[in-house]
Amino acid sequence: MDRRYFLKSSGIALASFGLMGAAPEFLHQFANAATLENVYGKKKILVTIFQRGAVDGLNMIVPHGESEYYNIRRNIAVPKPGRNNGAINLDGFFGLHPSMRSLEKFWKNQNLAIVHSSGSPNNTRSHFDAQDYMESGTPGYKATRDGWVNRVLQVKKDDKASPFRAVSMTQQIPRTMMGRYPTVAMTDLRTFAIRAGQYTNSVSGGFEGIWQQEANDRLGETGKDTFEAINYLKKANPAQYRPQNGARYPNGRFGNNLRQIAQLIKAGVGMEVAFTDTPGLGWDTHANQAFGGNGAQGQLANLLRQFAQGIAAFATDLGKKMDDVVILTMSEFGRTVRENGTRGTDHGHGNAMLVLGNSIKGGKVYGDWKGLKSSQLYEGRDLAVTTDFRDVFGEVAYKHLGSKDMGKIFPRYSLNPSKFKGFLS
Repeated sequence: MDRRYFLKSSGIALASFGLMGAAPEFLHQFANAATLENVYGKKKILVTIFQRGAVDGLNMIVPHGESEYYNIRRNIAVPKPGRNNGAINLDGFFGLHPSMRSLEKFWKNQNLAIVHSSGSPNNTRSHFDAQDYMESGTPGYKATRDGWVNRVLQVKKDDKASPFRAVSMTQQIPRTMMGRYPTVAMTDLRTFAIRAGQYTNSVSGGFEGIWQQEANDRLGETGKDTFEAINYLKKANPAQYRPQNGARYPNGRFGNNLRQIAQLIKAGVGMEVAFTDTPGLGWDTHANQAFGGNGAQGQLANLLRQFAQGIAAFATDLGKKMDDVVILTMSEFGRTVRENGTRGTDHGHGNAMLVLGNSIKGGKVYGDWKGLKSSQLYEGRDLAVTTDFRDVFGEVAYKHLGSKDMGKIFPRYSLNPSKFKGFLS
């Protein structure tokens, strides 16, 4: 019997009667092996996570070795390591917010790197503009039509590319994936609601419409195989998915988005780029950022806990597959160094980015740290940006995804490997 036919007929039949959970273990193992790697080949995968709303990078990655941090954040600073609810020491100077303890093991295993004082050279404090500049990859220039990830896909040609080469777990195609190369957004594998991103418009009508549009041009039987694989996932009841290696995703949309990205990676549908933002996690903490005069507790702490738990669960779930996966986090700008009058922080400038994967040269904070004294701050109030976010994006695109033409990916910016931070081999 043809292997694909067996998987389709037996697996879907079980699912249709609600018996997939009761199926023999050998069938689960066989079904889990039903990937399309033999069609698309083994892929390097980038998972981008956008912390929309401007996370407070100084409390996410705490400069506990900087005395000025405690002088100007008397009500919201995270205590030093070793104290009650203190930061998790990383290198003697920087520390993780204690709510992010789930990521500590990745730091110790040198799979997690941090790029501090990173961000945009543009000084806008508008969420909308800053997000647009970061996702387009052209800060200060609004006329760019393609997102930077879409340009990566355009530059890196692949005649056997999957229609699921770029997937966003969002209701709409994000700015970063908009462009000439067709990408898809889906909200839930269970309902299989999909929209296709096109250069000038969005096309609704489900995956069938996307596939029909692309099949004659370049997908052919390859696209049909992928359609069957995704339909198999849908009918095999994705809600019953069991994470591996003891991984536990947090409740909520963010955890669910990462869980579904992990499902797609394991299904081997030819995905190379995945995107999610952090729905429901409000990083714009103008007031009451901390609780009881301690930055280790309160609003931001709760948000960072869900954020870290989601990433930790994802990496744990994938296990050895993280050899081929890199997670990259970003936020449009940082927040003011000084706390404001309502024990929060306002729109700032420099921030911190996380990079995680088995190929990462982690256990290190990259970037040029200027300091937090007034003379060292940007415009006397914000953390200075010493690493352009495009240098971080570029290193991932160049070294991990293999897209070498930086001029096409990041127009209006002179980028070459000499600017990379070195967190990837």
